[in-house]
Amino acid sequence: MKHFEANFDGLVGPTHNYAGLSFGNVASLNNAAATSSPKDAAKQGLKKAKALADLGLVQGMFAPQERPDIHSLRRMGFSGTDSDILNKAAKEAPALLRACCSASSMWTANAATVSPSADTHDGKLHFTPANLVDKLHRSIEPTTTGNILQATFNDSRYFKHHQHLPEHTSFGDEGAANHTRLCSEYGHAGVELFVYGQEATNPSAPRPQKFPARQTLEASQAVARLHQLDDDGTVYIQQNPDVIDQGVFHNDVIAVGNQNVLFYHEQAFLNTQAKLTEIKNKFGESALHFIEVPTSKVAIQDAVKSYLFNTQVVTLPSGEMAIIAPTNCQENPAVFAYLNELVTLNTPIKQVLYFDVKQSMQNGGGPACLRLRVAMNQDEVAAVNQHTLMNDGLFNRLNQWVDKHYRDRLLVADLADPQLLIESRTALDELTQIMQLGSVYQFQR
Repeated sequence: MKHFEANFDGLVGPTHNYAGLSFGNVASLNNAAATSSPKDAAKQGLKKAKALADLGLVQGMFAPQERPDIHSLRRMGFSGTDSDILNKAAKEAPALLRACCSASSMWTANAATVSPSADTHDGKLHFTPANLVDKLHRSIEPTTTGNILQATFNDSRYFKHHQHLPEHTSFGDEGAANHTRLCSEYGHAGVELFVYGQEATNPSAPRPQKFPARQTLEASQAVARLHQLDDDGTVYIQQNPDVIDQGVFHNDVIAVGNQNVLFYHEQAFLNTQAKLTEIKNKFGESALHFIEVPTSKVAIQDAVKSYLFNTQVVTLPSGEMAIIAPTNCQENPAVFAYLNELVTLNTPIKQVLYFDVKQSMQNGGGPACLRLRVAMNQDEVAAVNQHTLMNDGLFNRLNQWVDKHYRDRLLVADLADPQLLIESRTALDELTQIMQLGSVYQFQR
């Protein structure tokens, strides 16, 4: 039986814009009100996904969410025709309109937490959509996320889908952005690392003072229970509150893991040495590589600006590991120098491949934000909706679809344009046929 780690990237949606919605995300705030290019953003994401498929990796795509989200605006009390609702929201509550037009579902690292069948009691691959309660514009995603996940992984013999956690800050859950899995081989039982920012039920425990801690220990524990994970295969690590206050809003902005490698900044966690010892004890006798980046070589500010850790660490068919990095890492002298040094060290990481994903980066999401990792065996890969897996045909069809439906430029003021809603729904309706997803959107039901 062969085993793989697939990456499922989020297609950037037609309303990709810079509204500065994400408090605690430095790039999002700094680029608020800038002009975006939905077409360029979608094509940058597709190019990266196709490149990974061409490297021999299993690569899939997730459809974007319906935006503007008229259903949510109706729940907020706006009424009339769809055009009336957009007009009223723009005049009476522009912040709500901006929240209901965000294309943030492209960052599928926040779509869900995934536990592979090698780790779970029932031998199935488990998915729990993230509730994303910390941000209004993301809190409206989980139901549709669940629909898309079920349309993609739609064979109940292999896949188990859970409802997202209760929509309360005690269970703040940001998905795989705060979850890493270490293993010797993808098909072997591994150690799942759940990184949290605060304990919701313990007010005396450490927590950030400036920016919110989006993931709670209670949420991480709940997901582990739902996924039927053993205690000897899970580790809970608290993120350093000081780095959250410096703009590290998710763990995947300061650490990333793959197989037997944990790549992290020395300031990433609390109680680092004790937790590394726990990981070693639970991982077993296989060799582990802890690659700690010192502040003396890469400052937190440089890590956040470049998204050094919001990179993908992937295992190539040759067995070597590569880092998939944004071109921003090349443009930061300290980070570029560190990566050039890293590939010469005695670790499994032997090369760095750079990709331009600046449209996403300017909104605060790097290569790792754009993908959800799913470790699978060959039978599970065969059970996936094959129309979502990247190949030459899908790449060409999706690029043609983007050319047909996406705008070259979009301003925040354009979000109230009723024509944008028509364009978006027309595009998504066609996309569900291309990817054979069925009726996953509210407007289709």
